[in-house]
Amino acid sequence: MRQTPLALALGVAFIASVHADTLPEFAGETIVVTPTRFPQALSGQSANTTVITRQDIENSPQATLPEILAQQAGIGMRDLYGNNAAASTVDLRGFGAAGDQNTLILLDGRRLNDIDLSAIDWAALPLSTIERIEIVRGGSSVLHGAGAVAGVINIITRSPLRQSNQAVGKLQWGSFGTRDAQLTGNLAGDAAGVRITADHFRSDGWRDNNESMQRSLNGDARWKHDRGELVFKFGGASQTTRLPGPRTVEPDIGLNELATDPEGTNMPLDWAKRKGYQAGLSNSLEFGRTHVMLDLDYRNKQQLAYFDFGGFPEYKDADLDMWSVSPRARLPFETGAIAHSLVLGADLQRWDYRLLTSNAPANIGTPINRVTAEQNSAALYARDEMQLNPATTLSLGGRYEWFEIDADDQFDATAPGGLFGSGALAGSQDEAEYAWELGVNHRLNPQHALFARAARSFRFATVDEVYGFSPGFAHEFQFIRPQTSHDVQAGWEWGSGVSRLRTAAYYLRVKDEIHLDIYTTGIGNTNFAPLERYGVELEAHRRLGSVDVNAAYTLAFAEFTAGTLDGVALDGKQVPLVPRHKLSLGAVWHIDGQTRLSADAHYVSSQRMENDEPNRFGQKIPAYTLVDLKLVRRIGSWQLAAALNNVFDEDYYTYAVHSPTNADRFNAYPLPGRSGWVSVEYTFK
Repeated sequence: MRQTPLALALGVAFIASVHADTLPEFAGETIVVTPTRFPQALSGQSANTTVITRQDIENSPQATLPEILAQQAGIGMRDLYGNNAAASTVDLRGFGAAGDQNTLILLDGRRLNDIDLSAIDWAALPLSTIERIEIVRGGSSVLHGAGAVAGVINIITRSPLRQSNQAVGKLQWGSFGTRDAQLTGNLAGDAAGVRITADHFRSDGWRDNNESMQRSLNGDARWKHDRGELVFKFGGASQTTRLPGPRTVEPDIGLNELATDPEGTNMPLDWAKRKGYQAGLSNSLEFGRTHVMLDLDYRNKQQLAYFDFGGFPEYKDADLDMWSVSPRARLPFETGAIAHSLVLGADLQRWDYRLLTSNAPANIGTPINRVTAEQNSAALYARDEMQLNPATTLSLGGRYEWFEIDADDQFDATAPGGLFGSGALAGSQDEAEYAWELGVNHRLNPQHALFARAARSFRFATVDEVYGFSPGFAHEFQFIRPQTSHDVQAGWEWGSGVSRLRTAAYYLRVKDEIHLDIYTTGIGNTNFAPLERYGVELEAHRRLGSVDVNAAYTLAFAEFTAGTLDGVALDGKQVPLVPRHKLSLGAVWHIDGQTRLSADAHYVSSQRMENDEPNRFGQKIPAYTLVDLKLVRRIGSWQLAAALNNVFDEDYYTYAVHSPTNADRFNAYPLPGRSGWVSVEYTFK
């Protein structure tokens, strides 16, 4: 495999030049905003909540946000190409192929999940712009609406008001011709500030037809006024990615491209492009004890994709606009000896989706299909957090949400390539769903606390899940029932700061789970019979001398409880793409005040391939173990870093799909072997 020993060599040189010194101290209780949509202390939560701090991000050997998230309990990650998270998804509490539709991703409290099935553009937000990441496990639809079935991951960006006036330039070089250039500027006074980050990434990728290029610009401007803070956030990104496709294995004809040519491609002409921008205005106001917030947001995304399909090409041009308005208020009051913190809010969202299809980019002016969809949702919610006594907090909340979608498909049989096409009849759907939650946190003593929560959540089908094919291969809109779920969780946490332990058990039952089946003719999408998911999550942190150690373990079960598929009873069958065991071990050695060495080991057990709901295919995605290292050395205004990923050159893949027509065939997406990178960063003050 193509790789470079530069990172390892530089790491050895760094270690030889340093000696042991003092450790940085824990910075204190982290403030989180996800659970209530208002600032709140981490302690006292009724759900299994994790905060990844800025220091955790800087210590991590992982180069992308999905890889960092995958080190946490209860979170899985799938990647197709291993190139700057260009096609990565995260999966909270074992939803498999639908994981990214059931885990709500927020950026500063604003949703990033769209009404199509495209993956989150993780690379559009460089790690240097992130202050912390908040993970709330379990149904969270009361505060966040549709799609927060498994939980919420909220990415909080850095405020210019908390940074010194400076500019930071960074250059990074790595395996597979990877190079990254980044420049950040921060200018702030006592009451106002602005922070801007520009990033340019390019890589040849480790496979053929695997090149990737990403440009992004992110900004944050803030003004503190007499009653609060006004925040304007903006950004834009463009991405060009070549798509090498899968490697095929079919033992009965002696075909095994994973073994003979893992870096090759059978799709040398396929590619995808994406660009988009967003802007958001948030005003925070305090009137005595009452706290009011108003968020106004707009986002646009444009996507182009070309697939050759062995000489039967398809070209897609998709455009999506989203507007949202989210007013809310927190009203503290007392009833006798009980202190209340009542949150009241509304969410209004509008999406406009447009899709053009053709057989070539040159013919998109006369498209075969012109698909449009307009989706609107409106919701009201309330959540009261009650301090029953100094040790016990009780929370109770509810939400009601209205949803409607109108879709149309204009088909032109005379368009180039339209002879054998089809169009769908216009259709619409109106739905309403509700959510509730009940939680409690009881502190036994300053070191020990118990927490528990029960919740009902929901999600609606996306446009891509609605637009499918009939048994006669004709396009149609297939409107299906909303998905609902009930989940319970209970746990115990001990300690705080550098020595802490938290464990939780959960049970989740889903009704009408939305399933996109692109492999079985005429199904397109459907509502599954009930499924259940249950398991245990454990996270531990400890300081041992000059070393911080951490561990995260997940035991996950995801099973069908009824129903049939392809004539096979599903009761008791495992949900594909959900590993039973996942274990992450990490250590950070603070060699001295300016130098640290990080090491992570990550184990994932075997799992069923997609399209193997009946559990008939003997081959599974194999278990794998990855080890990563990172060394950081600060010298004055300079910071040097080196990382070595997949140290033992493990052959592995995180996604594979079983053939619907050949019982012995599957496609897999191999990921890079040993690779490394080095970076140089300078701070101008």
